[in-house]
Amino acid sequence: MNYLGRAFWLSFIGFACSSQVKIEQLPSPRSLCGEGPHWDVATQSLYYIDIEGPESTILRYDYKENKTYPATVDNVPLMTFVLPIENSTDEFLVGSDTIAKVIRWDGKSSKGQYVRDAFAVESGDYYSTNRFNDAKCDPVGRFFGGTQRYNECKGPFNVATASLYRYDRQIGVKHLKGNVFISNGLTWVANKFYYIDSCAHDLKEFDYNIETGDISNERTMFLNRVDGKTPDFVLDGMTSDVEGNLYIATYNGHKVFKLNPKTSEVLAEYVFPNVSKITSVAFGGPNLDILYATTATRGDTQDEAGHLYKITGLGTKGSAGVKVKL
Repeated sequence: MNYLGRAFWLSFIGFACSSQVKIEQLPSPRSLCGEGPHWDVATQSLYYIDIEGPESTILRYDYKENKTYPATVDNVPLMTFVLPIENSTDEFLVGSDTIAKVIRWDGKSSKGQYVRDAFAVESGDYYSTNRFNDAKCDPVGRFFGGTQRYNECKGPFNVATASLYRYDRQIGVKHLKGNVFISNGLTWVANKFYYIDSCAHDLKEFDYNIETGDISNERTMFLNRVDGKTPDFVLDGMTSDVEGNLYIATYNGHKVFKLNPKTSEVLAEYVFPNVSKITSVAFGGPNLDILYATTATRGDTQDEAGHLYKITGLGTKGSAGVKVKL
């Protein structure tokens, strides 16, 4: 399979900087909905998911080889996130419907293996149309992840039946927040936890207790509005840098925001001219100074849509993904 590589330079708003930011398309399959990027230090690889291909696919971008390996998993037709498991080299936790499952994959073969169910978060008729969406681990390896009902934020099915959950191997699953439409971006900065419900069109901040994993004191710190109105795009996946700034992907927005959570000021916008659906972002690379971005097609005709991208020249770095403790 041949993949086209594209690159373009950006100037960005908000502050002066002598360096230029560069966005490059990486060798990667064209995903219907690429999601959930996670940088793994041990393998120097970025793992992510194509949720909506003919079969959901787990993918690994190998930094040294500059190559992406895809695989499907028998008996796991839906995968929505991927998290490497602590003390394992080939086992991963993936979201499937409302069950978190353990799979085994060597990172190169075209097939992975289902191992076992790890835990479930929802059951019953009320949740029958829900599925897992975005998930990450907090700094000490606890699972944080949520569900969603429908893919779109408009129409008669705009019902907040989803939730945000935490899994801790000592106490199991804990419900953290209800009345969610599409549980999405998550990141931690010091004693704060940031969270996106895409169809609420805002960014929430919580106090975060690293000792217990509890979150409290919910407040809205950023409203997604353009000229006072809800725009056509929604906030999607999110990460943070070592300086505490947030990087937020926009679905149908052609851009990634850089946001100062202390002031709610947008410091920069990194624009993808021919890619509208930016789904999520994660820092990675040997120096953790590359911002990787997953994208989706979902009907877009541009050849650039649906591929994996990297953004360099940001002048900062982030943190690697944390493996989940099961």
